[in-house]
Amino acid sequence: VQLQSNKEDNAADPLLCIITSPPCFPPPHPPSPFRETPASSPIISATFPHPSSSSLSSTRSSRRTLSVSIATTTISSLILSFYSSALSKSAINTDFFDLPNSGGVKALDLRPGTGATPVDGDQVVIHYYGRLAAKQGWRFDSTYDHKDGIGEPIPFVFTLGSGKVISGIEAAVRSMQVGGTRRVIIPPSQGYQNTSQEPIPPNFFDRQRLFTTIFNPTRLANGEGSTLGTLIFDIELISLRH
Repeated sequence: VQLQSNKEDNAADPLLCIITSPPCFPPPHPPSPFRETPASSPIISATFPHPSSSSLSSTRSSRRTLSVSIATTTISSLILSFYSSALSKSAINTDFFDLPNSGGVKALDLRPGTGATPVDGDQVVIHYYGRLAAKQGWRFDSTYDHKDGIGEPIPFVFTLGSGKVISGIEAAVRSMQVGGTRRVIIPPSQGYQNTSQEPIPPNFFDRQRLFTTIFNPTRLANGEGSTLGTLIFDIELISLRH
């Protein structure tokens, strides 16, 4: 069955908005200096000439509560806005670099790690967001969409050097430190070579869309293989076990 290409496949530069986008992973929230208190509705007295003392007291209390709530919300918003802006500017102003011996994988460290660096044979635990450049950065899979019985995201676990995972992810993780987050651009030669390589999207429709795009025989015959399988992954190295 020949698949018709979508308009979204023909973007002039599908990597531009992806590369400069903020990190997918939620930033750590700094502790707020206040406990957030929902704002109470201000009390408006119906008798304007001589408001009672209880009404004045209630109004002043309401105004104080409202002022604290506004200040708390404003401070929290400024902190998170500054943090997100700093990460975004860092991602935009920092150049990608070629990972050595990776077959052309380009990387950008969004948040450097401080822990150990894995070696072949280690069991590594990661969170990731995977996107497809040929679909304008369509997110085909994320570990944050995989939930356990209590609703917590399930990380992806694999053995480094086992060959079960696409080469681009192995190359990216091999030089990371635990706690770090890295964005990588994986060329088709280091991405999916068959439909059994991990990570595999658990959702059938996402999996079908991903593989019918990458392995589209008509478009491969037209010489589009160099662009169909380009992947963008945001990877967070959670832990490792020797």
